[in-house]
Amino acid sequence: MTEDSLPGKQHRVVKSFVIRAGRMTAGQQRGWDEVWPKMGLDFAPEQVDLALLFGRKAPTVVEIGFGMGHSLLEMARLAPDTNFIGIEVHRPGVGALLNEADKQELTNLRVFCHDAVEVLQHCIPESSLARVQLYFPDPWHKKRHHKRRLVQSAFAELVRSRLEREGLFHLATDWENYAEHMVSVLEEANGFQNTATEHHPYIERPDFRPLTKFEKRGHRLGHGVWDMIYQRSE
Repeated sequence: MTEDSLPGKQHRVVKSFVIRAGRMTAGQQRGWDEVWPKMGLDFAPEQVDLALLFGRKAPTVVEIGFGMGHSLLEMARLAPDTNFIGIEVHRPGVGALLNEADKQELTNLRVFCHDAVEVLQHCIPESSLARVQLYFPDPWHKKRHHKRRLVQSAFAELVRSRLEREGLFHLATDWENYAEHMVSVLEEANGFQNTATEHHPYIERPDFRPLTKFEKRGHRLGHGVWDMIYQRSE
């Protein structure tokens, strides 16, 4: 997707993730063994027919990097008339989400365990999504690592192309520097309009984004969280 020129090294493609090792609990393994065949989406470089996938035409939301899946599960449960696709590479997190989604008998949720950039590029049709969600991505807070951040101009254009007209790109981070970076990228990108109505680019957390345990702990410690929603304007 996006490439950096590193002296003396080959071009490096920016990925949407860093794979971290983790053991599976029994429930997470059950998610893979029993639920993946029903809700999991194997990556292939071909577009998905969303209506066929869910057996209906409905607004479709994609979340990139859902972690252990708690907030995505809650959103899917509270919005049964919306289709949700989660993308995550942390296998224990995928297993946990699948296991719990099956227990809750959710039918409006599907999952990729693959790089989100490649999924958006190859699997998601253009102008098909009501919303793309990117919550608390790796901030790569050291300045020399900023080039590894997922939110870059090429990624913003990829997201825009997959959103339907007036579709939303919702971002959230607990790193103010990354929030400023996100705003800078999206303000310079073509075809996006910030939905904030105040004299700054941030919004209050919308009701549809549940608070995570991590975020609640941060609030108690006085940590900030910055939400941004940009709408596709063209």
